[in-house]
Amino acid sequence: MVYKEIISLCQRNDRKAQRELYEAISPKLYGSCLRYAPNEAEAQDILQDAFITIFKKIEQFKFNGSFEGWCKRITVNTALQRYRGAKVYDLVNEDQIEDLESSDDEEYIDVTLDGLLNMVQELPERYRIVFSMYVMDGYNHNEIAEMMKISVGTSKSNLARARKHLQKMVKTWRELNNSTAS
Repeated sequence: MVYKEIISLCQRNDRKAQRELYEAISPKLYGSCLRYAPNEAEAQDILQDAFITIFKKIEQFKFNGSFEGWCKRITVNTALQRYRGAKVYDLVNEDQIEDLESSDDEEYIDVTLDGLLNMVQELPERYRIVFSMYVMDGYNHNEIAEMMKISVGTSKSNLARARKHLQKMVKTWRELNNSTAS
């Protein structure tokens, strides 16, 4: 979608254009918020905070890249700021990661997208955030480490542990569905 005219109006604080922009991109950004938040209420709070920042900084957007990408970056940063605070992240030896990384993504195939999203939301916060950044938003471990102010090893470990948790959740889900199907 081309937003040039709407963005230009938003840069002049046009409220109607702001509403139009919000309605156009909020569903996509809300999806990102859901991946970082433990529940829908927090996701809505993150989305609201992200849009406040987007509208405050929209005059800085120079039409050089993707506007949606720019907004998504602000949204991810907003989510990270919300959870960064005084959090404790596991420090792990890099050798421990290989055992955890040997997961097979085919484990998740028969789970619905909504079901998997719900499982991601149930992950411990540090695992959920790293998983969302790496798997769903395409950040690499160096970027995640820098943004979250953790080591690359911790990022890798948290991703591996998130996958391990998800595998257990999928296994439990399958067992429940197989027992109800019988």
